[in-house]
Amino acid sequence: MATRLAAAASERKQRTRGVAYALQQQRSAALKLDWAKVTSSLGLRGQTASSLQAFKKRNDDARRKMQQLSEQATTVDFAHYRTILKNRAVVDEMEKRFKAFKPASYDVARQIKAIDAFEAEAVKNAEATKKAVDLELKDLAATLKNIEEARPFAELTVDDIAAAEKSIDEKTTQLISKGRWMVPGYKEKFGDLAIV
Repeated sequence: MATRLAAAASERKQRTRGVAYALQQQRSAALKLDWAKVTSSLGLRGQTASSLQAFKKRNDDARRKMQQLSEQATTVDFAHYRTILKNRAVVDEMEKRFKAFKPASYDVARQIKAIDAFEAEAVKNAEATKKAVDLELKDLAATLKNIEEARPFAELTVDDIAAAEKSIDEKTTQLISKGRWMVPGYKEKFGDLAIV
């Protein structure tokens, strides 16, 4: 029993060292990050720059809090609690549960892989959006050029309008074939221009 407890304690220490080493590597990478250079090199402005500054502040606060917590003692003095509490069975039970406790381990590689996949999808969507916006801008530029080069309305002929919109000739032919010489709703909208 004692050897199993010693082995469990040793294993717990090794896991703790492994986690501490991983955290230390992350901390050293985060400390090497030059936040001002990130903002200036990426040309971040406005909302994005302020969001990055807020993230930096949260990062600094979390790092400070973690440093404070890591300096606190992590051992529990069960002997002390046995001396001050009358019900020692509760302390024994808590000590047993404390020693049996195994912290949950997370597959960080899987989470990083999911983040990378999300990032790749976001980049792909951004590129698709950029292409769509570029096409829209090209269309708008062509429309603007047409507007700028268009003849004044007073110089347009019926043939010019019919050439621009093919359905006008078709609709007119259809109305004439039915013996209608007026567009439905014209008199109601514009009045009767016939001289009586």
